[in-house]
Parts: sequence; structure tokens; C-alpha cells
Amino acid sequence: METLQLWLLLLAGLSGAVAQEDLYRKVFVFRKDPSDGHVVVKPEPERPLQNFTVCLRSFTDLTRPYGLFSYATKAQDNEILLFKPKPGEYRLYVGGEFVTFRVPETRMDWEHVCAGWESATGIAEFWMNGKPLPRKGLRKGYSVSAEAVIILGQEQDSFGGGFDVYNSFTGEMTDVYMWGYGLSPGKMRAAYQSLQLPPCALGWRNLQYEIKGDVVVKPRLRDALVI
Repeated sequence: METLQLWLLLLAGLSGAVAQEDLYRKVFVFRKDPSDGHVVVKPEPERPLQNFTVCLRSFTDLTRPYGLFSYATKAQDNEILLFKPKPGEYRLYVGGEFVTFRVPETRMDWEHVCAGWESATGIAEFWMNGKPLPRKGLRKGYSVSAEAVIILGQEQDSFGGGFDVYNSFTGEMTDVYMWGYGLSPGKMRAAYQSLQLPPCALGWRNLQYEIKGDVVVKPRLRDALVI
């Protein structure tokens, strides 16, 4: 088992190598600023979405815009996008349209965010560090297409590419999850607290990913959770 884990870590540390592993207490380190480095992840199974939830933690000292989670299809590059244009503000895109969530800007530390959306009502919700922000309306009746490319650390301006390096993420990222349904408030808080979570389409504990460029997998230096 130790030999297998060592081999997976070796694969993960090589740019362009494919790995699937439990990344508990590990992070992706996006080392260069600016950069075209990114991580391609693959959810299972792939199907159109009427609802979704995306959660992740990030740690950075950037003050310029950057993309965190980009889900692009051939028809729409911003099918789902989690983007931070400036300190104190996040944008959630669905089907090329977006809503803005203003968040309290605290001392430089890990930020855990969860973004959820449901087609039937068009309700978009955003949680930061286990606390909800006021809900907003976005793309009522829309269906998120399948057969997507999902990329961490960049914003796709075309299917699988078209990056603007000045919108790239530099820093550390961990605990990336995606569900094809909306999470309850209790499960949103559980995601922040790193507690047991329901089955997901994309999960940090069993992540299939491919590193492209200047990104490495490293142990987490300190606890990302502050309750």
C-alpha cells in the first residue's frame, strides 16, 4: 500500500500525469504568478444538471482577479464558473450569466466557499466559511450541459483553454467537491467543518485529475479549518 501511495504522489507531481487518489490533508500548490498552470478534473458520472453545489478551500495573497473552478462546454465557456474579481467579492456564473456575492474580507487565511444553484427556482446561494449570504436569482429554467471540461485555477475562455494568465490562481487549493444536487444547510456547514459528506460527482477523497504546468501536490502545512 505504501508503494502504491508513493507512486500516485510521484505521478501527481509530474506535469501532465494522470492520477486518482485520496487527497486528504493535501493541497494543490499553484506556484507561479501569473501562470498557465492548472488542474483538469473529471466528475462521474457526466450528465446534464438541473441543480449543483460546488465547494472548495483556497489560500492566496492575490488582490487581482482569478478563476477558481471553471466548467466549460463546447457551447458555453462559462457554463459554471467560480470567479473572484477582487477582494471582498465572488461571482458565480451559470450559462454565461453571473451574480455577485459580497463577502467580508478578513485577515489572510483559508477561505472555504460553497456555491449552489437550482434550475426550477433560479435560486443561487453562496456560503463562506460555513455561513450563508443572501440568495439571488440566476438562470431560472436553465439546464447545465454535460460533456464538460472542468479546470481548477484558471478561467476557460474556450473549451479546455483560452486562458488569460492574469486571471490565473496562485496559492493553495484543497477540499474540492461537486454534487449534482443542492446540499442542505447542515451539509453546507459539514463541508466547511470537513465532516462526513454525501456521495458526490467529484470528490477530494477520490479525485481523478491531471496536472498541467506549474502545479504540485504537497501536504497541508496547517489546518485549513477555523471554527
